[in-house]
Amino acid sequence: MRVLSGIQPSGKLHLGNYFGAIAQMLRLQEEHELFAFIANYHALSGGADLAELKRNTFEVAVDFLALGIDPEKTVFWVQSHAKEVLELYWILSRYTPVGLLERAHSYKDKVAKGIAPSHALFSYPVLMAADILLYDAEKVPVGKDQIQHLEMTRDIAIKFNNEHGAVFTIPEAMVEESVATVPGLDGAKMSKSYKNTVEIFMEEKALQKRCNKIVTDSTPLGEPLDPETCNVYALCSLFLDEEGRQELAERYRSGAEGYGAFKKFLKELIWEHFAEARERRAYYLSRPDEVTDILEAGAARARAIAEPKMALVRDAVGIL
Repeated sequence: MRVLSGIQPSGKLHLGNYFGAIAQMLRLQEEHELFAFIANYHALSGGADLAELKRNTFEVAVDFLALGIDPEKTVFWVQSHAKEVLELYWILSRYTPVGLLERAHSYKDKVAKGIAPSHALFSYPVLMAADILLYDAEKVPVGKDQIQHLEMTRDIAIKFNNEHGAVFTIPEAMVEESVATVPGLDGAKMSKSYKNTVEIFMEEKALQKRCNKIVTDSTPLGEPLDPETCNVYALCSLFLDEEGRQELAERYRSGAEGYGAFKKFLKELIWEHFAEARERRAYYLSRPDEVTDILEAGAARARAIAEPKMALVRDAVGIL
């Protein structure tokens, strides 16, 4: 089964990125045919630091490789290295009713949060459809907030196929109900836009300072703590098995330790979990040409599928 996933190079990767998407991708590459791309065209739609886009794209590539994306198992490339996606994006626009885009919750939410409305932001779902349909993806891992976009992709593909025959594979959403919402420093969903993230590859002292900023209640030292309402416990739980979570909950309820001790414990969990990834990251950062070669090889594999697909599309719609 072919599975496709992408992530925008909008800044440094954080725990929400890892547990919300990357950890799932690492499992998928062992079980399925995984296509994973860095969505730098999507980054142009709003929210990314465009002055840093090139550097961020390279660093996200390094981070993915460091975290375990295997270019031998996964087709791993930068979105803009397969230009066919833009041609398909324009052709699919012909099959996308304006009313369909006007119903997009994500567009409304982003504008409400202050992102300037633009054609790129408005037509984001069409480019997402091109990403998916160009590579005949059968399954697409999505969060609940992206299900609507995947449904739009299906609508566009069905409309095209109804007019021209079975050109596109109709994709299905892959939603993991077990993927928890990762809380940020303030307890809201961890997100760069909320400025409440814990980055994966921070220096050790900076990581401890960030953990110390996690909001907790005012229960005094010596009193039992409630793990179920604690952001620190929720983050620790991501790194622990069931036995470890129970042991930590018992430490909370004993009243023998305060939040400071648990914030230090969280830092140690994060630091240990990503120890090997930090070593691999240092390796790739010191060998940028090797990273470039990996991305170019991935793009060649992606284009080997994109080019014949576009030949079918052009023929279907009468492009000479």
